Amino acid sequence: MHFPSRLAEASARHDSLLCVGLDPDPAKFPAGWQGDAGRIHDFCARIVDATKDLVCAFKPQIAYFAAHRAEDQLERLMAYIRRVAPDVPVILDAKRGDIGATAAQYAREAFERYQADAVTLSPFMGFDSIEPYLAYDGRGLILLCRTSNPGGSDLQAQTLADGSLLYEHIARLAAGPWNRDGRLGLVVGATFPRELARVRELAPTLPLLIPGVGAQGGDAAATVRAAWAPGAPIIVNSSRAVLYAGQGDDFASRARAVADATRRELNAARP
Repeated sequence: MHFPSRLAEASARHDSLLCVGLDPDPAKFPAGWQGDAGRIHDFCARIVDATKDLVCAFKPQIAYFAAHRAEDQLERLMAYIRRVAPDVPVILDAKRGDIGATAAQYAREAFERYQADAVTLSPFMGFDSIEPYLAYDGRGLILLCRTSNPGGSDLQAQTLADGSLLYEHIARLAAGPWNRDGRLGLVVGATFPRELARVRELAPTLPLLIPGVGAQGGDAAATVRAAWAPGAPIIVNSSRAVLYAGQGDDFASRARAVADATRRELNAARP
């Protein structure tokens, strides 16, 4: 099944636009586990168990595992999610971007080693840098477009010769000639609702992965209003606000409460 279809099914089944980002930082773990990188899998698995019926996707960020030599724990976590939440797609947040031969190895890492349903990519080296990922039938490719960080404006808001902005050009490419078999999506930050609405205008059917709600300060209701289009998938990511909602033995139930409240807030903003 193509990633957009799998995403749509999970969103409908769980009545959810929420994606929980799995960004495990041992320094922020509950008191008994604090600082112990050997518990990364255990921590994330508890979050998955607590939220798997509330989300449309999970999004592990590879750097939080690799920095602690925990790639094996990421492999185990991906397998765990497939086992306990087989209906929930998993987006590997890697933001890869390199020339074709190297891109083919990154694609193998994402889709063979980690068995991800989709991966985030940087489009700034052009189509041939993302083409190797398309060899994996059904997997999603989510391209950076208008990111949630303030510094994204340094490049993404630059005016091109035709008068459009760079992020607008990326959206047009992703919605048009690059989207050869309907598996592309875009990353657009909740911290820029006006630009988010513009991307939705340019890419009316593409899945939008929207970080920045929660700890980064993006407004959940404004995000949904800006990104909404009938039948177009919205993936609103929250990481730290969910993961570190509690610091005691009840951290998983606290995470569930925040995830459910966020899910309800997002749903209430739908037209």
